[in-house]
Amino acid sequence: MQSEVNQEENLNRIITVPNLLSFFRLCLIPVIIWSYCVKKNPLLAGEILLLSGLTDLADGYIARRFHRISNLGKILDPVADKLTQAAMLICLFTRFPHVLLLIVIMAGKELYMVVSGCLVIRKTGKVHGADWHGKIVTLLLYGTAAVHIIWFHITPMVSDLLIGLCAIMMVISVALYIIQNTRTLKGETV
Repeated sequence: MQSEVNQEENLNRIITVPNLLSFFRLCLIPVIIWSYCVKKNPLLAGEILLLSGLTDLADGYIARRFHRISNLGKILDPVADKLTQAAMLICLFTRFPHVLLLIVIMAGKELYMVVSGCLVIRKTGKVHGADWHGKIVTLLLYGTAAVHIIWFHITPMVSDLLIGLCAIMMVISVALYIIQNTRTLKGETV
């Protein structure tokens, strides 16, 4: 009984180290955009993006390892991820027009996730975290961005290949989320 009470208290916490790290990542977004688009310094933007990625890993590790998973964190962490990814893609779009495909897919996916996520929360009362395929999309997006930033004169073929790979995985991920959320909303066990 005591364990359940402690677990419920953790879920309702607002100020936790993982949540502060997620908030820090949100604060890094304007710095990434400024570095890439205003200062025209992709390497600096890449270093800040790396810092953001490391704090993302740290926040997830700390939340799981020290039982600091919270409902706010389940929302704040993916919001920080998606806004960072969107900012990164918009920066890359200024040099690589085919990145628009990823921006469009991401916008559609996130719109679906917000609407269906709210419906699932309303029905179940639970906030669900990212699944394995969503984490793969995140890894691919960061990897693609890193390659485009580090390899300043990337060949169009390699650029298009990486963008295409990300686009395919994003579509697969949204399809899997649609299946999962539809089953949840129908009351089926997922």
